[in-house]
Amino acid sequence: METTLYIKNMVCDRCIMAVEKLLREVGLSPVHVELGIAKIVENIDDQKREEVRSQLKKLGFELLDDRRQQTIAQIKSIIIRLIHYHDNKSTLNLSESLSRELHSDYSALSKLFSEFTGKTIERYYIEQRIERVKELIFYDELSLTQIAFKMNYSSVAYLSSQFKSVIGMTPSQFKTLKENTRKGLDQI
Repeated sequence: METTLYIKNMVCDRCIMAVEKLLREVGLSPVHVELGIAKIVENIDDQKREEVRSQLKKLGFELLDDRRQQTIAQIKSIIIRLIHYHDNKSTLNLSESLSRELHSDYSALSKLFSEFTGKTIERYYIEQRIERVKELIFYDELSLTQIAFKMNYSSVAYLSSQFKSVIGMTPSQFKTLKENTRKGLDQI
C-alpha cells in the first residue's frame, strides 16, 4: 500500500532531492517526490512517522498531518511550480489550475488559504511572481521587456506597477541597489 506524505517548505528541485535522499536513509522507498508531496511504497507506523518528522525538521521541512495544512501546502507548491518552473505560462488561469489539480472548488480553497495564512491566494501568487521577477532582474540577463514577456505580464507598465506596489520601488530602482534582497520562497 502506498502512503502519501505532505511536506511543508519544499520549494525547489534541491528540496525534492534532499527529501528523497532522507526517505531512503530512514529505510523507506519513495515512488514519487514533488514539491510538497512524497509518495512511498510502505504503509508507515507512528514510530516511523515520528522518525521521518524529526529528520525532516533537521532539514527545515515539516511533515503535515492536518488535512487543511496539507491543502495549503499543495496550493503553495502548485503556485511555486507555475511561477518558478513554468514561468507562468499555463493556459489556465490560477483558479482553474488550482481547482483542477486539487479537485476542489476554488472558493473553498481560497477561503481555507485566507483563514490559515492571513492573505489571499491571489496576494500569495503576486508575491511569488514578483519574487521571480526580482530573481530575473538580479541575474541581469534579460531586459525588463523580456522579463515581462517571460512572466506573462500584459505590459512592462503593468509589471512595473505591480512590482512597485509589492516592493515599494520600481524595477529600475531595485536593479540599481546591487544587493540581493530576495526572499526564500518558503518565507513568502
